[in-house]
Amino acid sequence: MSGCVREAPVTPILSWYVFNEPSGAFAEVARRCAEKSDGAYRVELKPLPADADQQREQLVRRLAARDSDIDIIGMDVIWTAEFAQAGWILPWSQDAARQVSMGRIDAAVQSAVYKERLWAVPFTTNTQLLWYRTDRVPQPPQTWDQMIDVAEMLGEDGTIQAQGERYEGLTVFFVSLLASAGGSVLDEQADAPALGGAPTREALRILHRLAGSPSADPGLATAREDQSRLAFESGGSSFMVNYTYVWPSARANAPAVAEYMGWARWPAVEPGQPSRVTIGGINLGVGAFSRHPVLARRAAACIASPESQRLAAERGGLPPTSDRLYDDPEVRATFPFADLLRETLRDAVQRPRTPYYNDVSLAISRTLHPLSRIEPERDAERLRDAVGRALRSEGLL
Repeated sequence: MSGCVREAPVTPILSWYVFNEPSGAFAEVARRCAEKSDGAYRVELKPLPADADQQREQLVRRLAARDSDIDIIGMDVIWTAEFAQAGWILPWSQDAARQVSMGRIDAAVQSAVYKERLWAVPFTTNTQLLWYRTDRVPQPPQTWDQMIDVAEMLGEDGTIQAQGERYEGLTVFFVSLLASAGGSVLDEQADAPALGGAPTREALRILHRLAGSPSADPGLATAREDQSRLAFESGGSSFMVNYTYVWPSARANAPAVAEYMGWARWPAVEPGQPSRVTIGGINLGVGAFSRHPVLARRAAACIASPESQRLAAERGGLPPTSDRLYDDPEVRATFPFADLLRETLRDAVQRPRTPYYNDVSLAISRTLHPLSRIEPERDAERLRDAVGRALRSEGLL
């Protein structure tokens, strides 16, 4: 008799490897998408470390071993070229790419594109703004030189918080300055360095000036985003370049500071030329060795839907990639600076799109650290040589 009993269908479980988002927004999004699938799939979160380098290390090891458990990947925007070139993620067809890109901020879409193909769905995004004390500074400075001048006039209360440790944040700092000066790290073909010219020297000049200014935090050489946030919340700083998470953090942890916390566009390099700031965020890739690639694409599209983005914004404070959500009242309540954020994202710049990005980034941060020792003329050429070696895989870092 038991041989005549039909087995109940087994619902496929899709593994979503992504950083351990603390608010529970990702888990709720996964649950809702599974419900909408009418039993076609369930999504199980596989938490990755908070540190992006450790996330990449874990994923690279698994993907290089052709791990079939990886269905959906919460990808840092800088991994697109590397993962695509290695054959670790699946491309989206032209029609599917058009559907999942529709209505998204173009810079967010471009972060998921490599060699004119879409390799992931833009989910959340982010970029830096300038945060300042409105009780000390009536109007935010427009350029880096203006900000340093104002900070020096303010004396002890004029400290500028920025990210100067030898890590990815220093690369982000430099790339944003370089793009704002009209330069880029790589040439148009992304196979050779485009450094060494006037924009490079100008970006290096600003880094050197900041590090040598009395307005720089004494801990600049070891400062990351969170050290900058904590220092600003302590009340002794008047300026900070950082991501949007610092706003809810200050409101919760330092309300006296948050009361006088203003925001403005990241400072420009050249007067009258808007800054161009590096874009960040999470895109959703489908693992090339997944046993359920069709379902994984379907789930990724749901997870990255505007409804899911809204939830990630409200609960997790993660800016959406859909342009129209910046007009949503609930999103604007979370981000009172929504218009400025969207404007900055529309002009955002990509970090070098190369499969060798990890080595390129290390070459930049190691050449420029510590900022206090930068010599613009000398280091423009040193930087060009270091990036060139990274692209040629000479002396891997």
